[in-house]
Amino acid sequence: MSHSLLKGKNILIMGVANKRSIAWSIARAYHRAGANLVFSYQDERYREKVKKLVESEIPDPLLLPCNVSEEKEIDYLFEGIKESCGVLHGVVHSIAYAKKEELSDLYVNTSREGFRLAHEVSAYSLVAVARWAYPLMREGGSIVTLTYQGSTRLVPNYNVMGVAKAALEASVRYLAGDFGPMGIRVNAVSAGPVRTVSAKGVKDFNRIIELVEQKSPLRRAVTPEEIAQAALFLSSDLSSGITGEVLFVDGGYHLTGM
Repeated sequence: MSHSLLKGKNILIMGVANKRSIAWSIARAYHRAGANLVFSYQDERYREKVKKLVESEIPDPLLLPCNVSEEKEIDYLFEGIKESCGVLHGVVHSIAYAKKEELSDLYVNTSREGFRLAHEVSAYSLVAVARWAYPLMREGGSIVTLTYQGSTRLVPNYNVMGVAKAALEASVRYLAGDFGPMGIRVNAVSAGPVRTVSAKGVKDFNRIIELVEQKSPLRRAVTPEEIAQAALFLSSDLSSGITGEVLFVDGGYHLTGM
């Protein structure tokens, strides 16, 4: 059944940077489910890399640039989607960033600029993207973002990113309130730690993985594919009654209190 869950749906995927990106695993799952995908990439430095990766599995993909820190680029992105697709049915927001030096020191030493940057890219970008997306979502749809339990728990060295993820999750709830009457649902997947390129920026990240493998009820780390399947569920009509939620895909680790 999964091969047709998103048949005929136009969905924007934001955050593919390389083959280890969670966003790429999500894109592959959505492609298999029949979705028509649009990809955004950060800037020209990423264009060829993302293009080569996407074209390895998806013929003639639509790729559009978008630096989410620039409002005019978000405008251009959705103008491009409007011209090419007309109607949008979904958005996958898998974008987060904090300076590496902010993820290894005491949280109290977070710089003002580091705090602003982490929140602008990791949390406010969802709001900005949603503002441009919803006028194109005339047939309803689903917005899905990616978060992590560092938003509600003390995770060593996650620091300002945890605070930004808390803001992201609050935004999910408020956006769900805004868009519910329009038939647009907004949810988040709280993914367990996986070995992505960006995760390497967190000091002692391997120790976090080890704890999950030792303490989670499933006694293992989750895979990007498992995270992708949860996102697929939230983007499909199978979750038509769910909005404003954070769905944990972490092998049950968040239950342990560790």
